[in-house]
Amino acid sequence: MKILLIGATGTIGMGIVKNMEERHTVIKVGNTNGDFQVDIKSSQSIKNLFNAIGKVDAIISVCGNLHFGPLVDMSSDDFNIGLQDKLLGQVNLALIGQHYLNDGGSITLSSGIVSEQPIVGGANATCVNAAVEGFVLGASIELKSNQRINAVSPSVVTESLETYGPFFPGYESVSVARVAKAYQRSVEGPLNGMTFKVY
Repeated sequence: MKILLIGATGTIGMGIVKNMEERHTVIKVGNTNGDFQVDIKSSQSIKNLFNAIGKVDAIISVCGNLHFGPLVDMSSDDFNIGLQDKLLGQVNLALIGQHYLNDGGSITLSSGIVSEQPIVGGANATCVNAAVEGFVLGASIELKSNQRINAVSPSVVTESLETYGPFFPGYESVSVARVAKAYQRSVEGPLNGMTFKVY
């Protein structure tokens, strides 16, 4: 398969590359690094990416920024960071990408455990991740040509505990290798409209 991986240079992205590249051709895309670059906040940037690459068999997104901070201090501008980036950015990848997806191809977006298990300072993340999962569910019944769309929702990854561990007290971390298998399941398996939870 020809797989477009957006967010390939991040911790989870590199785990997906390791899992996938022996079996498939993985096109690595980042914001500033990788084979190609894209700004997912820009529809034109996304269109330019697909025009440069052409048709693919799978699109995987492991990208998108969020706002973390106390609710009492949060402004609408703060909240909009997650809406424009991780939510609308990934939605636009799917809306535009469906037209560059081969018959039977798949789209896999990323949410996260806080969609249903909130953390302090994570109201934006909880809202955005839940909305990504809702979009996947709604879009799954309308894609054409046997195309599929799923989401992967991981817990905090073990390899990032040094940075993110304090925000997830008492949470079970999961290895990047285990998270990557959920993306593999979405791409190589038959399921549609699912959120694969890796907790």
